[in-house]
Amino acid sequence: MTEKNSGFEALTKATARSLMPKESMLAVETRKRSLFIGLPKESSLQENRIGLTPEAVKQLTDNGHEVWIESGAGAPSKYSDHEYSEAGGVIVYSTKEVYEADILLKIAPPTYDELEFFKPGQTLISALQIGSLTSEYISALCKKKISAISFELLKDKSDTKPVVRAMSEIAGSTVMLIAAEYLSSSNEGKGVILGGITGVPPSKVVIIGAGTVAEYATRAALGLGAEVKVFDDHLYKLRRLKQNVGTQLFTSTLDHTILHKEIQDADVVIGAVTTEDGQVPCMISEEVVAKMNPGSVIIDVSIDEGGCFETSEMTTHKRPVYRKYDVIHYCVPNIPSRVPRTATKALSNIFTPMFLEISKYGGVNEALFTHEHYRSGVYIYKGSLTNAAIAKKFNMRYKELSLMIAVRN
Repeated sequence: MTEKNSGFEALTKATARSLMPKESMLAVETRKRSLFIGLPKESSLQENRIGLTPEAVKQLTDNGHEVWIESGAGAPSKYSDHEYSEAGGVIVYSTKEVYEADILLKIAPPTYDELEFFKPGQTLISALQIGSLTSEYISALCKKKISAISFELLKDKSDTKPVVRAMSEIAGSTVMLIAAEYLSSSNEGKGVILGGITGVPPSKVVIIGAGTVAEYATRAALGLGAEVKVFDDHLYKLRRLKQNVGTQLFTSTLDHTILHKEIQDADVVIGAVTTEDGQVPCMISEEVVAKMNPGSVIIDVSIDEGGCFETSEMTTHKRPVYRKYDVIHYCVPNIPSRVPRTATKALSNIFTPMFLEISKYGGVNEALFTHEHYRSGVYIYKGSLTNAAIAKKFNMRYKELSLMIAVRN
């Protein structure tokens, strides 16, 4: 009797448990949103890059996003319209058409003519180029009631600037190839190899600045066997450079007596100074340049921010050099456009996951609300200037972006 009761009791309990209400996961509302992205053709003669490769366009379209590409936009980077259309992109044949997109991804800032195509509520992602910025241009952008994100200011989750870093890596690696080219006698240079061989003293390279450009220029020069000396006023940058390069290296603060002597003896001098306000001070006087060895090469990477040599004058990719005091000057802004296909792949590696993440959170506004690191690149939000540095530079009024985001203005 006891066994029967115990068996019946167990069955009763099991039945009761099965009839009790159970917890279940509520359906989580998906906020994923399809994005409409436009890639306009760059109108600047110095700009050969495009924001997305065909492979990136395929990844975005496979995830349900719409990407329009203005015909010929990829040609300077050696990407054809056919490659983009095969990847799922839509080829459009006028600038006006591509500006129908909700998000415009450009490299160079839009021209005043291109600003006419914008509509309220759109988002622009492009370079800002603070050094050449004017208050009139900012006002014109604000009048369009758009949101604008500068990819030079944009930070990632590690609090670094991924676009600046990637383009600086390319510029740093490329400058040594340029230097080698113009040291050769085929370009009426000194006729020396950049680097060194057994029994022949190595060529001398002086680098002013110790940022990412300097780091990659140093790597390239050391790899070729050159003697490299780096100058910067920030000890922490010099220390970081030595650690990243992983070798003993001549570094010095900007002691002008030492710097000027080294420049006069150098085969190559690289100006790679950066500042937060986008205006580089002139650091090397004309008098110092005049004492350099004939046929030496100056590459002023800082030229788009004013240049750090008194003798620097902006040049182009088609006419990249000139001589002054028989010293070859290479002062082309936007050096990564010299290798646009590599630069485009680097940009694409940054923007593709960014767009996928923005989509996951429901759009640009929602991503800004959710992720603080995206806000670092925003300088105009829905027609209002939000960047304090720009406002101070031009004595303009601005609004705090965090407050605007908080109230979902």
